[in-house]
Amino acid sequence: MALRDRWRKFLSQLIVVLCGGAVLLALLPLALILFYVVTQGFSSLNTAFFTRMPVPIGETGGGMLNSIVGSLIVIGIGALLAIPVGVISGIYASEYRGTRLAAAVRFAADTLNGVPSIVIGVFAYGVAVLPFQHFSAAAGGFALGVMMLPLVMRTTEELLLLVPQTLREGALALGATRARAVFTVVVPAALPGILTGILLGGLITPFVMVTELVPPRLMGTASGMVNSFSFLGGLVVPVALGYALDLTGSFPAAFTACAVFEAVALAIAMFARETGRRGAV
Repeated sequence: MALRDRWRKFLSQLIVVLCGGAVLLALLPLALILFYVVTQGFSSLNTAFFTRMPVPIGETGGGMLNSIVGSLIVIGIGALLAIPVGVISGIYASEYRGTRLAAAVRFAADTLNGVPSIVIGVFAYGVAVLPFQHFSAAAGGFALGVMMLPLVMRTTEELLLLVPQTLREGALALGATRARAVFTVVVPAALPGILTGILLGGLITPFVMVTELVPPRLMGTASGMVNSFSFLGGLVVPVALGYALDLTGSFPAAFTACAVFEAVALAIAMFARETGRRGAV
């Protein structure tokens, strides 16, 4: 019997070691990529990267100011379009689950969530570019907003469903209307989780996908941050990576942009995780 117990403990420890080794093996490529990008990128990081425009082909120096501004514009437009509509739709789908309209909204969000990002980019090209005969970051922001919408909506709905029903019943018992109970009790209780979902699933993932898959001409060109509102044609950071490599051959600039982009994404992820943890506590 003692021999059998020792064998079971040995087998259990062996499985634990194998699982740990599998985790380390899965994380090794990510760690190597991050280490290589960070060491190559931050070694060339300076203030000019954030404050100067790209230089002409063949010249040294310069920065990616237009790419940074373009990234912020695209994210801002996408968030402005998707977050209000997505949150309100998620609240309706959560509080009126049994209605046909809620089921239709949920089905539409699930269907849109399964549409490839390149198809959304083509749709945005046809809706936001061709009618105006002008390439701009507004078109890219529109495409990002379409991608963010189902993620924000479904995240809001699922997190609101996790709020205990007793909170709703307590607010209604105190005389609050259903709308007041939702917006003053239910939504604040789920707000940290909703913010976490928006930051992680609604901003980082769609932004990476749309900026890598939507053609750069949808966003505009590097010369677009000159006069008036023509800066809406500025490149976004991931598209600028290809611009730096393909047109200038500037590998240090491309690695620096990639390192900064990863640092920002990591900061957003850590902030979202801390926000969700505080809400859970």
